[in-house]
Amino acid sequence: MTVFSMRCCRRSDLLAVLAALWLTFASDAPVRAEGIEVRKAALSIVDDSYVLDADFTIVLTPPLEEALNKGVSLFFLFEFELIRSRWYWFNEKIAYTQQQYRLSYNALTRQYRIGAGNLYQNFPTLGEALDVMSRVRRREDADPGARAKKETYTAAVRLRLDTTQLPKPFQINALGSRDWNIGTDWYRWTVTP
Repeated sequence: MTVFSMRCCRRSDLLAVLAALWLTFASDAPVRAEGIEVRKAALSIVDDSYVLDADFTIVLTPPLEEALNKGVSLFFLFEFELIRSRWYWFNEKIAYTQQQYRLSYNALTRQYRIGAGNLYQNFPTLGEALDVMSRVRRREDADPGARAKKETYTAAVRLRLDTTQLPKPFQINALGSRDWNIGTDWYRWTVTP
């Protein structure tokens, strides 16, 4: 017959043991948030142009990073809109632009590549490529009469992975998975010229 006995311990001893365990496990693996977040966004109006300055944090999920390193190109879609609120009718969309970025990996040269339109740039590491893609600086021309002085506008930006551009087998994986659907919701702020 085996008898188990447990000695009673004080609450402070138990808290010290729990704190030591927490510090041990918390320091082993750094916590890494995955996905895309808006760090800041600002819009300046100069003459008849809008100057957009937006910064994002982009961290790929492990399945996305693995697919990228195996040759699957990832397409990201950046969107910007400027809206004037109207109490008597639907809101008026003053400006809307979108830019598609293509992120790919070349196993032969071991470089990551970002393409935007006809422009391409190569990077030795994924971190450098994501860092460049996470900074958006754009100048957009506006219609001269579209903007009124002393009115308040709502500006909005978002950046997301465009899953419709993935190969068909990956689109099926993306249907219900948070690992494949990364992006921000519309980030909105008020602009007064």
